[in-house]
Amino acid sequence: MSKNIVILNGSPRRKGNTSALVKAFADGAESSGNKVTEFFLDGMNIHGCKGCFCGGKDPDSPCSQKDDMDKIYPIYKEADIVVLATPLYYWTISGQLKTAFDRLFAVAECDQNYRNPQKDSILIMAAEGYGFEETLYWYDRLEKHMGWKSIGKVLCGGVMAIGDIEGKPELQEAFELGKSIK
Repeated sequence: MSKNIVILNGSPRRKGNTSALVKAFADGAESSGNKVTEFFLDGMNIHGCKGCFCGGKDPDSPCSQKDDMDKIYPIYKEADIVVLATPLYYWTISGQLKTAFDRLFAVAECDQNYRNPQKDSILIMAAEGYGFEETLYWYDRLEKHMGWKSIGKVLCGGVMAIGDIEGKPELQEAFELGKSIK
């Protein structure tokens, strides 16, 4: 049975190393018959969460702010799998991904107990170095808080300039992870 997969791509570079991992993953997932929707967050008009607790009143447009998150919400709610894709910036995820992810709280506000929709998740990261520990710490706790289940991680270090990822085994790893989803 095919899955609905949403990718939140927090890279600022459309043709960067994170985006190359995303493409490999999406190609693999689509080759297994899954539906993949990618949001390139850097090209979207998304404002930071205001912490107003005014969301949740309209399930079709759950946040009180009206911006490009309204394009993400319906796809996110229908998704079986959420892929968080990001370069490693100062030992954590990019601001683009963090801003969009914080805004997903409005979907939880649609539930009177603030429960998040249950999802499987995947973490895809590219980095100049290899220090993924802090992000993995955050991701593991995020999953627990959200009630999600991780079904994979692809972490590629040693890539900074656009194209550095070419020939890296993590590209094949990302493709195989996508292909394994059925």
